[in-house]
Amino acid sequence: MNLSMSLRTAAIRLPNQPAITAGETRQSYGVLEDRVGKLAAGLRSRLNLTPGNRVGLAMENCADYLMILYGIWRAGLVAVPMNAKLHAKEMAFILCNSGCKLCFATSDVAERLGSESRGGLPRIVVAGTPDLERLLVNEPVTTVSSAPEDEAWLFYTSGTTGRPKGAVLSHRNLLFMSHCYYADIDQIDERDVKIHAAPLSHASGLYAIPHLARGSHQIVLAGSFDPDQIYDLLARHQNVTLFGAPTMVSRLVNHDRAGTAAIKNLKTLYFGGAPMYASDLKQALELFGPRLTQIYGQGESPMTITSLPKHLLGQSRHPRREALIASCGFARTGVEVRVVDENGQPAAVEEIGEVITRSDCVMQGYWDNAEANAKSLRDGWLWTGDLGSMDAEGFLTLKDRSKDMIISGGSNIYPRELEEVLLKHPAILECAVIGVPDPEWGEAVTAFVTLRPGQEVGDNELDQLCLDNVARYKRPKSYHRIDSLPKSSYGKILKTELRAQLAANRTRE
Repeated sequence: MNLSMSLRTAAIRLPNQPAITAGETRQSYGVLEDRVGKLAAGLRSRLNLTPGNRVGLAMENCADYLMILYGIWRAGLVAVPMNAKLHAKEMAFILCNSGCKLCFATSDVAERLGSESRGGLPRIVVAGTPDLERLLVNEPVTTVSSAPEDEAWLFYTSGTTGRPKGAVLSHRNLLFMSHCYYADIDQIDERDVKIHAAPLSHASGLYAIPHLARGSHQIVLAGSFDPDQIYDLLARHQNVTLFGAPTMVSRLVNHDRAGTAAIKNLKTLYFGGAPMYASDLKQALELFGPRLTQIYGQGESPMTITSLPKHLLGQSRHPRREALIASCGFARTGVEVRVVDENGQPAAVEEIGEVITRSDCVMQGYWDNAEANAKSLRDGWLWTGDLGSMDAEGFLTLKDRSKDMIISGGSNIYPRELEEVLLKHPAILECAVIGVPDPEWGEAVTAFVTLRPGQEVGDNELDQLCLDNVARYKRPKSYHRIDSLPKSSYGKILKTELRAQLAANRTRE
């Protein structure tokens, strides 16, 4: 059940089919399979790595990323992909915490890692150099035996509330994830094209697994997200699938070429990783039509908790359209999803509680973190830390992360509800609502807004907008104009940074 063997199956059937294109580099399935097998042999014979050893990937998107990932698996090893935009100290922590014996890096990241103390860091092999090519001078490994529960991918969380935790994902977890892709999102084959415009270390790379298994063409884009690149590729390729964080989708929608692009060649745009506000989603649906699929998952159950499929999102006259757009869909095939109270008892219909899930996609646990495991894994269920409600038809609507919920004057306030309201104002481009310590209320509701170019809006006008839509006690106590909201490389708004900015300002005062 080793993930790399699905690549071999595709390569035997489709040896000349394009597998990966990255810039001027193009590899067929036959060439990719050969390089994967040779790398596996090199990892075993030249570097003496043994099954179960961990290997880091500190890499920007590049032609060799997926080859290295599959070569690690073919050798019976465990991949530890990392966000290449992390600070070198953060990457060093992950490499040491996971016990990596080796790390592959692109040259820019290798240079940053080199500035860290070498004590405890593993050997680094730089992609695109003779160091990597020397590992490929071997007879290829063509078979490998792995048990379903063997570790495949150690997925480190973002660490927004402390040190990142490593979610242990097995071959079974990622195969189940892939089968759910076929069941719930798309049937794909060698006629399909998958564009990787987001980091391969996360959602885009995970869904390379079902695509490579079916022989589709992977186009890997390097550098920052560029809507022009996407629209250029849409003009040249058919049956295109693309992952986009909500901010990426918004940039595509608001780009000058949006109205003239070859949208007909887009087969599926799946989005997730952060909330997609209703106003943004409606704009995207107007442009792309029934091609959008929403996915909800976590690194602990990668992208496989609920989904809202294309055929439902695309129904402009659905009698429950507003509720559907506000939701993140229903349970994926073979996945159980519940909303429960603090005692683990099922919440009533539409009652807010914590989202929990159980399936073959749920991680085995956090690496070397018994305390986090006890909190997150209970009786086979993953407690997500997300707050939501479920309607009578099983559609889940997320409210917020439990850590983002604001308690003001003893009342629970969900920032996303207020953010949806503020985004109704035509002058507001983006917004984020947080709670800040307050001696009277416990927490005070505080809003950060970025304005569209040339637009202005006063606090009184925003107050009235909120009062027209939500209870008075939920209204923000203050509004802050900001040029841009701090975001992670995946487009998530970093509310921790907003809290830190306010704390720093108060200290200076």
